[in-house]
Amino acid sequence: MQGSFSSLATYGRSLLNTPERLRERVLAVCPIEELSTETKAKSGAEMRRKLLWYDVLALGVGGMVGAGIFVSTGSAARLYSGPSVILAYIVAGISSLLSAICYTEFGVQMPAAGGAFSYLRTTFGEFAAYLTGVNLMMEYVLSNAAVARSFTSYFATVFGGDQTDHTWLVKAPGLSPGYNMLDFPAVGVLMILTFCICCSTKDSSILNIVVTLFHLVLVIFIIIGGFLKGNAENFTSPGKPSNPGGFFPFGVRGVFNGAAIVYFSYIGYDAVATLAEEIKEPAKNLPLGVSGSVIIVSVLYCLMAASICMLLPYDLIDAGAPFSTAFKQISGWKWASNLVGLGASMGIITSLLVAMLGQARYLCVIGRAHVIPCWFARIHPRTGTPIHATVFLGLCTAFVAFFTELDVLLNLISIGTLFVFYMVANALIFHRYVVVGATDPRPTIIFLILLSVSSASFVLVWQIGYDMWWVLALCGAIPICITTIFWLIVPMAYHPNEWGAPCMPGLAAASIFLNVLLLGSVDKKSYERFGIWSGVAISFYMVYSVHATHDAQLAIHEERGRVKADQEIQSEALKPPKSCVKQPSGPCDGNADICSALVIQ
Repeated sequence: MQGSFSSLATYGRSLLNTPERLRERVLAVCPIEELSTETKAKSGAEMRRKLLWYDVLALGVGGMVGAGIFVSTGSAARLYSGPSVILAYIVAGISSLLSAICYTEFGVQMPAAGGAFSYLRTTFGEFAAYLTGVNLMMEYVLSNAAVARSFTSYFATVFGGDQTDHTWLVKAPGLSPGYNMLDFPAVGVLMILTFCICCSTKDSSILNIVVTLFHLVLVIFIIIGGFLKGNAENFTSPGKPSNPGGFFPFGVRGVFNGAAIVYFSYIGYDAVATLAEEIKEPAKNLPLGVSGSVIIVSVLYCLMAASICMLLPYDLIDAGAPFSTAFKQISGWKWASNLVGLGASMGIITSLLVAMLGQARYLCVIGRAHVIPCWFARIHPRTGTPIHATVFLGLCTAFVAFFTELDVLLNLISIGTLFVFYMVANALIFHRYVVVGATDPRPTIIFLILLSVSSASFVLVWQIGYDMWWVLALCGAIPICITTIFWLIVPMAYHPNEWGAPCMPGLAAASIFLNVLLLGSVDKKSYERFGIWSGVAISFYMVYSVHATHDAQLAIHEERGRVKADQEIQSEALKPPKSCVKQPSGPCDGNADICSALVIQ
């Protein structure tokens, strides 16, 4: 490798220049026009645009209607929201839709793979993009490993077992508890999906459509079965008289606490945005596919939540396997529990497929930016897929899923995704109101800081359980007032040419507020993991990334210098010789060769 890594001595000198290079690179913004240049320069072949609106819609639905709804509904209903878990899904769905619209505007304007990483890199600079990108990558690996482990548990119910049945796992006596139950089926599923994704994105989309259709049929069966066999009185009556009753047994606060839990069920649409480089006519197909999939999934989730609350009183719903357990308790419907296990297994496969498609493209684009080795950015010339990134992440996910049990993994996910959604909404406001070199960024930066602080103040008052409602209302009114003042006094600097998010900056501000609200409900272990992994990522950035991007920028400047020099040489060659003096008339008139031969000073 040339530049900073050409020798150990050179690398040592580069480390001494780290502070200077950090000042140079941390806020370095990549112009949107350079994204396509990086695609050709670093990836070799280009990704192939084969996906249409129905592919995007199916990938969005398949990515979301996975394991989340079958796992998070039980704990949210029993422990946090009660029957009002239906409203919790509506709140989470609105938050997801707002974030999806923010994603879509960026995806239409810059139809390149990379999603949030690319969006932040063109607005807040290299370091913000890197930090959010690597956290999202870790989130993908952990969540995909968790979903793969849950596949084994749910698939066991198809053959009459239950979710606590470990007969499909192999115990390794020499390993610590939590890491000693080896999951071969999870590894097998991940390897099969990795192979499919390496072969073709379009073929993976067709597989997703087929499996998603079967899965949706079973989801509709669950909804119909719940409404037919359920009892509407369960919406207000608990199973045990000692427990609080009513539709809001835990109050309005329980709705939002439940929304933070069920938000895991919506993770998946962001992976679709990373496929923008492979979508035909992104301005038409991307908004329809992403927003449409969030709306469809929201309706299905609300109906499924209503069906489980009708089947059982909220305090009798099983937190681990709510639907299969509920159908087991219906006389003559125990067979339905096996069918639910099949539906959950199919949902897990589609969820994994979409997530693995997205994570490979994230890693590919991060490689193009040089913050990790460029080897990850290579596109296979025949399949048009990022094969190196796909195989590497497939192996990493399989390794984690092979050893780590589900309850360990579930404590480590969700915060990274919410943090990225929060950053994308901030980036969209900055993108609309700031044009570098033409507008003053300070009013926008101050607005974003005040909006986040006021939103966090509301969450703090909410979480400590302050009973004076007017204080909570005042804290909630402050972000609205700040947004209104900003909208009135700061003119918008950029208006999208093709498709843009409506009601700006209100829509993105609402997304920021809801994401901060949900981040306030994330548990302590998630924040600890977020801090540890961020520390590791920052260390890697200082010892590798900042030097690699510095070298890449120098190479770009050198290449531009060579091109400019070549152009100047060509321009000089086309000029007539300086020794030639043009005569008003004479034998050299109109003939430069004769002129240069006869008229010499």
